[in-house]
Amino acid sequence: MIGRRPLVFGLSSLVGLWSLVLGLWSPVFADETWTGVISDSMCVRKHESGAEGQETTDSDCTRDCVRGGSKYVLIAGEHVYAIANQDHPALAAHAGSSVRVTGTLEGDSITVSSVERRGDPLVRFAR
Repeated sequence: MIGRRPLVFGLSSLVGLWSLVLGLWSPVFADETWTGVISDSMCVRKHESGAEGQETTDSDCTRDCVRGGSKYVLIAGEHVYAIANQDHPALAAHAGSSVRVTGTLEGDSITVSSVERRGDPLVRFAR
């Protein structure tokens, strides 16, 4: 029986250490929620009017800029977050809209898990 005691203590210590590591690590990858507007990295807060003076909406401008090579961003207050997964289908659907975004933050970049449109009026940026 003496030979098995170190094995039991070793396994229980390993399980305890693993639990501690997971417990400390999990908040790093926990989903967070931001409220803001889906825009593009070229215009950010200032969407221009359409070609030849035609008016365009913030939604249309954002989608056009992304088609032209710009990237989706989330404007939340004074902060502009890059969006890591540019192919998330809700980004185009909610471009230019006031939204609630859920995802994980790494640096200044959000990996989006969900986007839902907010019920309040759309935020309009100065032209």
